[in-house]
Amino acid sequence: MSQNNYKNQSEKYKFISSQHGGYYRHNFIDHAYLYNLYFPPEAIFTDFKDQIHDLVLNYPVAQDALAELIGKIIDQPTKRIVVGNGASELIKIVSGHISCKLIVPVPSFNEYVNAAPSGQVVEFPLEFPSFQLDVDRFVTEAIRVKADVAVVVTPNNPTSMLIPKPDLIWLAKELETHSCMLIIDESFLDFAENPDQISLGQEIENYPNMAIFKSMSKAYGICGLRIGYMLTANSKFAEAVRNGVHIWNINGFAEEFLRLLPDYKREFIESCEQVRADRDSLYKKLCGIEGMIVFKPAANFIFCRLPDYVQSAPEITKKLFIEYNMYIKDCVGKTQPDSNRYLRIASRTEAENCKLVEALIDVMDLKNGKV
Repeated sequence: MSQNNYKNQSEKYKFISSQHGGYYRHNFIDHAYLYNLYFPPEAIFTDFKDQIHDLVLNYPVAQDALAELIGKIIDQPTKRIVVGNGASELIKIVSGHISCKLIVPVPSFNEYVNAAPSGQVVEFPLEFPSFQLDVDRFVTEAIRVKADVAVVVTPNNPTSMLIPKPDLIWLAKELETHSCMLIIDESFLDFAENPDQISLGQEIENYPNMAIFKSMSKAYGICGLRIGYMLTANSKFAEAVRNGVHIWNINGFAEEFLRLLPDYKREFIESCEQVRADRDSLYKKLCGIEGMIVFKPAANFIFCRLPDYVQSAPEITKKLFIEYNMYIKDCVGKTQPDSNRYLRIASRTEAENCKLVEALIDVMDLKNGKV
């Protein structure tokens, strides 16, 4: 179905809400997908245009060369890195083929659970209603179920909350004594304050049972290029994951992006600063809605609970799309209590965020003094 086949906005919503991408083809404001609007700079696209014949006509490099390119970006040895066709490829390998019993706090990114065979994943509920991870209980449950892989996402999706670095270090040490790998998904960490200080990347050699997953789509705004990587000092685990990827799993455009990226470090840092400023402004505006519970974000999106006196999250989401052509995510697909009361809203530009809040107030019918 193309955008020209819609009979009305309601039919368009039904189609869009069943998709996992390609949104740019359908002419609406996307406050659902989570990426950096301010990167990459136009110069990178110009380079793609100048080299398009070579990039299309030739084979890209394979895993060793790709890992070396990532290594230059993150200042890590090649042997510690496995490059994936997006982090989702690496998740599929670990959840679906390496792990015998995986445990993950929920709500979280669904793919860790979805990629695992039936009966081989344990969903550990986050503390409700704070959605904070109780690391003591998490370790106890991981040991009880004999998990060989534990996953934590920080900042988490959909809650946008960080797990404190000391808690992650404690987790790694406790799980190591029970032969359990700890995967820390840092895909949204660049949007947090002082990301270099809270990442465990430069300390990875101290924790042999730790692996860091990173989707580059979010922070670098390159969803269509599909690049993700794993970083670990555990050579056995790295080799097991590496054996699961295809020989040419990354295309030539993605390879070229990795070659260009070191020249744009300043621009990248500035883009993340702008994302944080827009997000913080949106957070304040959402906090001004009476009855809305808004969780303080560390990523480029905001998790909130609707006031009890308004319609459900799916109803609000649909109404917002039909009346204002804006798309946000309800959390019905997440494993959590009262999921139909929660929204996840991606931050865009300041102007777009202002319009989103105004539209949200309208569809929630709060125009008469509720803000």
